[in-house]
Amino acid sequence: MASTLTMITPDPEADVRRRQGLRRMRSLAVGLLLLAAVVYVVTLVVEGGQDGFWGFVNAGAEASMVGAIADWFAVTALFKHPLGLPIPHTALIPKRKDELGRSLEEFVGENFLQEAIIRERVSSATISLRVGRWLAVPEHARRAVDEVAEVVGDALGRIREDHVEELVRDVLVPRFHAEPISPLIGSLLEETVRDDLHHGLVDLALDELHGWLVANPEVVAEILGERAPWWAPTRLNDAVITRLHRELVAWVDDIRDEPRHHARVALDSMLAKLADDLLHDPDTQQRTERLKARLLDQPQVVASGVSLWNALRSSLQASLADADGPLRTRLVAETTAFAERVVADPALRARFDGLAADAAVYAVERYGSEVTAIITATVDRWDGKEASRRIELQVGRDLQFIRINGTIVGGLVGVLIHTVSVLIS
Repeated sequence: MASTLTMITPDPEADVRRRQGLRRMRSLAVGLLLLAAVVYVVTLVVEGGQDGFWGFVNAGAEASMVGAIADWFAVTALFKHPLGLPIPHTALIPKRKDELGRSLEEFVGENFLQEAIIRERVSSATISLRVGRWLAVPEHARRAVDEVAEVVGDALGRIREDHVEELVRDVLVPRFHAEPISPLIGSLLEETVRDDLHHGLVDLALDELHGWLVANPEVVAEILGERAPWWAPTRLNDAVITRLHRELVAWVDDIRDEPRHHARVALDSMLAKLADDLLHDPDTQQRTERLKARLLDQPQVVASGVSLWNALRSSLQASLADADGPLRTRLVAETTAFAERVVADPALRARFDGLAADAAVYAVERYGSEVTAIITATVDRWDGKEASRRIELQVGRDLQFIRINGTIVGGLVGVLIHTVSVLIS
């Protein structure tokens, strides 16, 4: 059996006001009933009260009492047994609250959580226009960026290194193992050679190499001297090394200054051949995959992935934490510019509103039944008497108008019936 859930009022002061209003309306309804009863009794004891004008008053008062008592019974029977008597089909809410909860769930699902209704409400809400107008104000855009930056910075800080390590080891590395890398490298290299994108990198490498050779002749001499024959005279070695260094600098200088140098052409040809082999030669592809596997199997891969993540996270957190830094300043500017575009472009707003409607419909279709089921589950756990008392507190004041109207309408109907009786007799 489901446990009983105590109903919690979100606003005790509002309940006090509702209770006072209910008490006033009850007093008014009871006062009208007592007035009708007094009039009825008085017209009975007045001499000739059943005839003439007093006869109409007596009939109206009698019918008013009947209407008032009947409507009192009907209203009371919703919430409890009238006069505490276990009359059948009374105290409906305490007895049938579970059925009422299921009916309310079906009503909400059938009449509110429908695609056409949701789309119409989302469209009429003009969400994109409102958000765009709000974000178009620089102060609001900065506030939004500040909030997002704080949330993202906090989220980045909560990602632990062991989680990143597991991601690299258990997800990324197996994925790279399974994915052939030769076609990717081959296609990328082919595009690079065809569009001459590598020439800039070659120029940079030649500039750096030329500068290093010119600035470090002693290092070059030491490297070449270690490979000179031990039996060669020192003066001869020095002369040869000096000449080699001079020729090496001149050769690099020629390659750097001549775009069509044969070394450059040979490099282009070698890269083009390598790209073609990576795309079409099975032997090259197998060697590349074996090299990839050996690299991925190195323990340093996981450690390097974690270190790269930590460096990226630290840099991003530092940029997000700087309120006046370039990242957040740029984000504010881009947010404001995009918001102004949204406000000025009806087609863009329609697209965003459509996406919002699609998201709302998807959420309702996927989770709507679970949301409406909360109604039944909650009502099932309510205590019957407490639920009846709270519902009466919410709607009881308005229901007292039924008693008041019953008293008044009953009196008018009584007068009408008495009139017809007089006319017939």
